[in-house]
Amino acid sequence: MRDERVYTVILEPQPEGGFTAHVPALPEVVTEGDTEDEALAMVRDAIELVLAHRKENGLPVPSDAEPAVRKVTVTAET
Repeated sequence: MRDERVYTVILEPQPEGGFTAHVPALPEVVTEGDTEDEALAMVRDAIELVLAHRKENGLPVPSDAEPAVRKVTVTAET
């Protein structure tokens, strides 16, 4: 039986180009892609592998986690 799940993915643009993708609910999932579409494809594959590993090893399969994103202003010497 297959179970469809939806996970929040955070895409971070990298200064040298491309994107890093990570999944707050599955901290072991971190991957990259040259484009947003490639990063999303890579993260989808990584999520599927991690979920299979967790299930095979009797580890919990968490639901999605919705991170709270806030901005903080700081003063720093330059």
